[in-house]
Amino acid sequence: MQAMMGFILTISAYWGAKWCYTKTKKVYLSPLLVAPILIIGVLVFCQLSYESYNYGAKWLTDILQPATVALAIPLYRYYPILKKYMYEILLSVCLGALISILSSFFIAGMLHLNPKLITSIVPYSITTPFAMRVSDKISGIPTITAVFVIITGIVGMVLGPLIIQMFHIKSNIAKGVLLGTSSHGAGTSKALELSSTAGAVSSICMVIAAIFSFCITPWVYMHFLK
Repeated sequence: MQAMMGFILTISAYWGAKWCYTKTKKVYLSPLLVAPILIIGVLVFCQLSYESYNYGAKWLTDILQPATVALAIPLYRYYPILKKYMYEILLSVCLGALISILSSFFIAGMLHLNPKLITSIVPYSITTPFAMRVSDKISGIPTITAVFVIITGIVGMVLGPLIIQMFHIKSNIAKGVLLGTSSHGAGTSKALELSSTAGAVSSICMVIAAIFSFCITPWVYMHFLK
């Protein structure tokens, strides 16, 4: 029963939050925000330890690892779009990912954060499965990394549309690049709400940003963090 408790609680909180978000489209009801709050509330109310909860919930974390293979699907499905705008997308995504990694390092350094915390923050702009692997590879704490990834996704969902409106961005390609590069899966879900093309490009950019960041982050760690 204990093994199933964390699993059932996580699934229930997520689907409940997703149902509310689908009905209202209010960003503050996003599953990324509501589900963790619900889970924490249940754990505190029932006086359950994180270890007891994670005994079952860790199955979902383990599933994230092989699920990264599914990220190849958008690359195949939307290959014509990628081919047509290949140079623009690659340049934008790689620059965006690099700036994200370097800025997080320098800002964290200016704040004199613990080196362990810095390595956990650096991969914040990559989709969760890749971010946790990168964090582990550079001696970070994957759990903390996942928290920053979620925060980044929520912030991107909120600020992305505002930036698009502020700068009068009309191109669906540009919208997809913006949301997919900066806020990964959460940004892609928001891009899909804008248009199917923006969603397609966002999913492509999310994958490219993840691959690029996975390759470049250890190099940044070796030259700047060690």
